[in-house]
Amino acid sequence: MEVYLKKIITLCLLLGLGYVVFNYHFILLDSGVKILRKTGLHYTNTFVDGRGVKKMKLFTEPDLLEAGIQDAMK
Repeated sequence: MEVYLKKIITLCLLLGLGYVVFNYHFILLDSGVKILRKTGLHYTNTFVDGRGVKKMKLFTEPDLLEAGIQDAMK
């Protein structure tokens, strides 16, 4: 019985992690981390480094622009 409980808990944790990966952008900036909700279900640009000069690259990604990176950078 304990084995099944561990498998169920592991499955729930993996499903929760999958939900976060497919629904949010995590953007690392000089001032901290910004979290944006994705506009579609995809895993591209889930974790983005926007520190220093890489910050300008954020504005060239269509999915980040659609998610509202301009408002998050203000």
